[in-house]
Amino acid sequence: MENSTSSIETLIEKIKNYVETSINLLKLKAIDKSATFLSIVIDYLIAFLMFGIFIILLNIGLALLIGEWLGKAYYGFFIMAVLNALIGFILLKNNKWIKTPLTNTMVKKLLD
Repeated sequence: MENSTSSIETLIEKIKNYVETSINLLKLKAIDKSATFLSIVIDYLIAFLMFGIFIILLNIGLALLIGEWLGKAYYGFFIMAVLNALIGFILLKNNKWIKTPLTNTMVKKLLD
């Protein structure tokens, strides 16, 4: 009888170890996915920040150039403001150009 209880205790101990190991594996996988996702988000934020700085400087340069052509610097800034508003409106109405690829990339990385 002692042999069967010893076998049952051994089996229960192995099951406990298996469950603990499975839980630890799931935790490590979750940490890996989170770290990968966070690094992708940070990469995109840095890229968007750098692109934003580029766009701002380009707008200032174009505004000054247009202003010089028209004789008054503020004319160039008004024209660039209107142009940026139009581009922003188009992007707002067609947000699938930005949202869909970004969402697809994030989901793909989370499911890998």
